[in-house]
Amino acid sequence: MSELESKLNALRGLMQKKNVDVVLLQKVSSFAWATGGSSTAINISSSNGEGALLVTTKDQHLVANNIEAVRLTGEEELGKKGWGVFQFNWWESSKAVETLAPGLRLGSDTPMAGAVDLGAEIARLRAALLPVEQDRIREDSRLCASAMSQAIHAVRPGMTEFEIGSLLAKASLERGLEAIVNLIAVDERIHSYRHPTYTAKKLERYAMIVLCGRKYGLVVSITRLIYFGKLPAELSRRAEACARVDAAMIAATLPGRTLGQVFSDTQAAYAAVGFDGEWKLHHQGGPAGYEAREFIAVPGSPDGVLDGQAYAWNPSITGVKSEDTVLVTGTGHEVMTEIPGWPVYEIEAGHELIKRPKVLEV
Repeated sequence: MSELESKLNALRGLMQKKNVDVVLLQKVSSFAWATGGSSTAINISSSNGEGALLVTTKDQHLVANNIEAVRLTGEEELGKKGWGVFQFNWWESSKAVETLAPGLRLGSDTPMAGAVDLGAEIARLRAALLPVEQDRIREDSRLCASAMSQAIHAVRPGMTEFEIGSLLAKASLERGLEAIVNLIAVDERIHSYRHPTYTAKKLERYAMIVLCGRKYGLVVSITRLIYFGKLPAELSRRAEACARVDAAMIAATLPGRTLGQVFSDTQAAYAAVGFDGEWKLHHQGGPAGYEAREFIAVPGSPDGVLDGQAYAWNPSITGVKSEDTVLVTGTGHEVMTEIPGWPVYEIEAGHELIKRPKVLEV
């Protein structure tokens, strides 16, 4: 079965379950998932793309205006890959649903008047990666790790957060990556904000760099920290504690378990390292795929862990954070965004020896 056939079967199975006759996919993530990595992201700050897909019980169509259809049927070859093409003029509304599926019960991956919202269910389809997608996300991860390594090793005291962010953006683009999340914090800002957008503040000693990089529509996440000088004892204690929580989370993420069970283990891990309650200050991550997180793990979550899923856990303790993208396999866990040569803790968790990154001391 081809990738397209497999995904259409999954989508049509959902349609039958939810009693809808046609589904409109407008999100950039859903479009990339269904087409094997094609992109409609023109404005990357928008969740919806400049093209859509309309799937019925019998056929499937690319819906695009005359601007986007040229590239999507040319470079992306969607017409040759099994998609019918419904093209409309850019100054007119598409009327694709009315034309191709008149009177049919509509589902959508985004909230839409007159449609059944299937966003949560489609996110879970996207999170179940096929073997070919696992190969793609491995490549994406390797490139993101390389971009992070290049950028962070170029950081110097006196640089502004804007300058550090530009290093990461440049290193990403050079590798064909979209840095859809580029977060930078230096010194005391790391202690203040879990999601630090960059500012004109200049680096003195301590920097945190966060990347969510996208290629083939797949998004992986990685965070690294660098300290110029000797890491203070309290920061060192917190960094190791956070790494131990991260290792416990990775080890707990096993096929057949629920995310609720993983979250319970996460809470216990925070308590065990002396930072009970820090998990309340930031979400802990969840399955990765065509969104940075297809959905967030929360206490009591019934979602099951699947073999072949990717996870981006991001435990944090005030002043430190640990984050990589990890593939769940039948034999353990593959840390896909590992940076060769980066200093690590080697932590026994479950039945594995799990490596988690240290703060790089320069």
